[in-house]
Amino acid sequence: MLSNDIRARILLLYPMLRELPVAELDGLLVSASLMQLAAGTVVFDENQACQGFPLLLSGSLRIIKSAASGRELQLYRVVPGESCIMTSSCLLGDSRYQARGIVAESVEMVFLPAAVFHSMMGKYDAFRRYVFQLFTERLTDMMELVTAVAFQKLDQRLAALLVVKPSPLHTTHQAIADELGSAREMVSRLLKGFADQGWVKLGREQIIISDMAALKKFATL
Repeated sequence: MLSNDIRARILLLYPMLRELPVAELDGLLVSASLMQLAAGTVVFDENQACQGFPLLLSGSLRIIKSAASGRELQLYRVVPGESCIMTSSCLLGDSRYQARGIVAESVEMVFLPAAVFHSMMGKYDAFRRYVFQLFTERLTDMMELVTAVAFQKLDQRLAALLVVKPSPLHTTHQAIADELGSAREMVSRLLKGFADQGWVKLGREQIIISDMAALKKFATL
């Protein structure tokens, strides 16, 4: 049984659930489970069956696609208030995962069994709208990703990534490479080039933006 505090946090982050009758919501949440997962935990992997629907309360997930060579491309992230459309798609289509979900930052989440997800999709307009709105938003994100991979050079994609990150950015070159679907050596070489241009300053697992205007201009060339 979820505590009143957890229930309140769910309703705060997922307001569409407030539209459900209280008794119905209580009945659905009674079978939900609270999960806490450390960074690096594989939540689901390719070709695995989907067991349920996650509602994130804290932390974040990376959804990635891996190649046989070991290279990875981040498709999107899931943060509190959102859910994973890969999971929704597998549940709706009764299919297996075609990507991997990994905990990026320690996660606390409520896990709804597949039967509860199907019941909510069938009975509640608010929940259906939420799921399909996420599909729309993620499709837009995926189209932008495809466009970037197909038509932008890696150095431009790196610049575009840096301008939307906080500065200083505390991360590794490998983590950036994973997000861009590239190799660490290539990212390190490009970052050194940016540093030589005076656009960034590099430290140990730290990148400081020193010329945001130049990075933005380069990213949109």
